[in-house]
Amino acid sequence: MRARPITTERLIEDLADRIAAYPRQEWVRVAIDGAPAAHPADLADALVEPLRTRGRETLRVSSWDFLRPASLRFEYGKQDPGAYYDDWLDVNGLTREVLTPLDPGGSGKVLPTLWDSVKDRATRAPYTVLPPGAILLLDGTLLLGRWLPLDFTVHLRLSPAALERRATDAWTIPAFLRYEEEVAPASVADVAVSMDRPRHPALIEEA
Repeated sequence: MRARPITTERLIEDLADRIAAYPRQEWVRVAIDGAPAAHPADLADALVEPLRTRGRETLRVSSWDFLRPASLRFEYGKQDPGAYYDDWLDVNGLTREVLTPLDPGGSGKVLPTLWDSVKDRATRAPYTVLPPGAILLLDGTLLLGRWLPLDFTVHLRLSPAALERRATDAWTIPAFLRYEEEVAPASVADVAVSMDRPRHPALIEEA
């Protein structure tokens, strides 16, 4: 694989073009995946307006609003990398409430948030009905390799050295190294971007 430098502005425009090119009568489920230090939420946020400018209604959802209750996340302690990898995300809740309703022929009825992990209680958010052709922009961490029903995926990659430098929670690093080994997210994503130098991203392409 090789890395081709690209400006952040060009990256956003290119991704928006690719996503907006999906048929206008179909929902499009997009995931922006990456370690928190790669800031996947920032890229997802930056895509909203360009997609709307291209005539696609867009809903932002974060996987951090679909974590499991603290009693399940912290069963092995608050800094267990194995639990962080396997047990933090409520995969079933995210699939049921957000992704499956956007299957072909689905209801389009999406729950934008499920669980407030700070207050450790349900958010009680109202459902949103997305019209056909709307785009769901989901950001999160360790999303790939979970058989989530997604239509387009972007992985923001950090090398082990960059992750070591930039991770604010060093105890999570073994989870990301395991992710790299078991899932190889840069290979399975539709688009992979090197974020070792955050102001100078690079598209990861086959050599």
